[in-house]
Amino acid sequence: MDFRFEAGKLPLLVSMPHVGTDIPDDVAASLMPCAAARADTDWHLTGLYGFAREMGASVLSARWSRYLIDLNRPPENTNLYPGQDTTGLCPVDTFGRERLYREGMEPDEAEVRRRLELYWRPYHNQLRAELDRLLALHGKVVLWDAHSIASTVPRFFEGRLPDLNFGTADGKSCSQGLEGAMIKLVDSQDQFSFVFNGRFKGGHITRFYGNPAGGVHAIQLEMAQCLYMNEAAPFEYRPDLAGQIQPLLRELLGAAVEWVRA
Repeated sequence: MDFRFEAGKLPLLVSMPHVGTDIPDDVAASLMPCAAARADTDWHLTGLYGFAREMGASVLSARWSRYLIDLNRPPENTNLYPGQDTTGLCPVDTFGRERLYREGMEPDEAEVRRRLELYWRPYHNQLRAELDRLLALHGKVVLWDAHSIASTVPRFFEGRLPDLNFGTADGKSCSQGLEGAMIKLVDSQDQFSFVFNGRFKGGHITRFYGNPAGGVHAIQLEMAQCLYMNEAAPFEYRPDLAGQIQPLLRELLGAAVEWVRA
């Protein structure tokens, strides 16, 4: 399978497009040694959000590494943050600007199209199908796009990233009521810093599928990885840290479901 999927009963779909680490052998042979570390993976999110399945949420997670193709980029490869540095649909370098491909082996247009059909489209077909199923059942649905990134990445932002970075495409991908419920909840605690629509406003999934008028309310959460894991290789999961953030994540998802059912 090109993804891992479990159907739930709640009006909630948790998407994890950057947790994949697999790369087909033919593509792996063209990559530089630095690619083997998969350093830019959203590590351990399936475990961190394990409670979502217990709650009854649908969960969709990627199999393939973003080094093969980025499932959270538009198929046209347009820049989601004009004027700012980003990696593309088929990245040619790492977040640390290390070259990913051996000399002369970068994917050409035909190869990008091939990867779109083989590896990008199955994930999005499943995402769309599950949103439609949940809409038919409930009338409204929350799409929670779960991400994480190292807390310091000078290429993309200055200094240390806030702990929790919520993106709603500047309020376009979900209702103001849902965004307000999320703000109220995180504002009621002082353990974790947060921002809405800061450096990360939501990627392609949040922006494309978020359609409040059509019943789909999409929110992206980009978490600083130091909240639940070691940010240096081999990127170990830290249950002691994860146990501190998981109650808030559970509250957020629970509040989102409560809002959409109201």
